[in-house]
Amino acid sequence: MNRSMIASVCALLILIVLACNAPSGSIGSVSGPSSASPESNVADPERPAPVQETGKSFTYTFDSDTAGQMPAKFHAGLTGQGAKGAWEVKGDSTAPSQPNVLAQTSADNTNYRFPLAIADEGSFRDLDLSVRFKPISGRVDQAAGLVWRLKDANNYYIVRANALENNVVLYKVQNGKRTDLPLKGEGRTYGKKTDVLSGQWSELRVVGTGELFEVFVNGQKLYEVEDDSFPEAGKVGLWTKADSVTHFDDLRVTAK
Repeated sequence: MNRSMIASVCALLILIVLACNAPSGSIGSVSGPSSASPESNVADPERPAPVQETGKSFTYTFDSDTAGQMPAKFHAGLTGQGAKGAWEVKGDSTAPSQPNVLAQTSADNTNYRFPLAIADEGSFRDLDLSVRFKPISGRVDQAAGLVWRLKDANNYYIVRANALENNVVLYKVQNGKRTDLPLKGEGRTYGKKTDVLSGQWSELRVVGTGELFEVFVNGQKLYEVEDDSFPEAGKVGLWTKADSVTHFDDLRVTAK
């Protein structure tokens, strides 16, 4: 065997070894619209919360909570990797309800990092859920999200608004993997463009009934999504991504 043949065989063997040791899906793989492949933390079990009867509602303005701390009746969670969220009540002179907001202030820029602030008072299946939010900063993301039917920090629905992308997308997070859900009646369309302004207050709202979820921004309906991944009642909460520093106010939920 001459030298050129030996070199060719060696190169082929190297390629075979690299292929065998490559991560699953890294060669010739095709993913969904923005489905992520996370390395999520193991989620702590959620403490049970009573399922709320139709018409029961809760409003969180954070105005009577202690500044510098997580608000009463909430606890923090994390999907993905990176530092835990830094949630604290703080003053904001522009807050829709004065004087306080709930702020996520950690700027850890780990991309697959989703800090959660989870409300403990009740569980909801069908619901009307809304919050006012103000993106403050973030180079990777400037995101604000509403979470519902949460089983734990790795299983829930999430609709999020992004001031860097000017869009609103509804996802499911299942076993720690976040997947876009397509719009009802619009084929393979995922989310919609809309103005989400950094440094200004907006309102994000979702109405969920059975498998149908209606998404609103600033009072205007954007779209509907249908999905049956999480049919049972779960907790609600707030969400950010990566280095998003975001203020939240007037979180409201009503059981339907």
